[in-house]
Amino acid sequence: MARSVPVRLLIPAIGVDTPVIRLGLAADGTVQVPPVTAHDRAGWYRHSPTPGETGPSVLLGHVTVGPYGDGVFRHLARLRRGERITARLENGTAAEFAVTAVRTVPRTDFPADDVYGNVDRPELRLITCGGARTGDGYADNVIVFAALSGAKSPTPGER
Repeated sequence: MARSVPVRLLIPAIGVDTPVIRLGLAADGTVQVPPVTAHDRAGWYRHSPTPGETGPSVLLGHVTVGPYGDGVFRHLARLRRGERITARLENGTAAEFAVTAVRTVPRTDFPADDVYGNVDRPELRLITCGGARTGDGYADNVIVFAALSGAKSPTPGER
């Protein structure tokens, strides 16, 4: 698929229908996370491929948003192999993915190569916090791996 920035993310199995914002790098060199707001949204890491391009497109979201309650990815760990994820793109097309794996890993042992490393096909990575809550956040990360299963052109009025 042609490069086009994601503008919306849909995950019907867990009730996600969210706008997507762009994220870069934080001051410490780590990937930015979306801001903690009442209207929580997913964020696409702009230094990764766009959904549908070859490589791992990375999107992040919160499991909780502080005083505002549940985050957009609060049920991410419930996803199962084969479930569908759709990224609607700025150019009006939609990249459709199927979940291939869901992993919960300790934050201290984050698999950066598995998440950000090169792959030879269009893939998607969704990341949130998980596991036990600690004084400074959560002990784990939940990572969803998905592979491109199709693409849709916009129907009139769908853009």
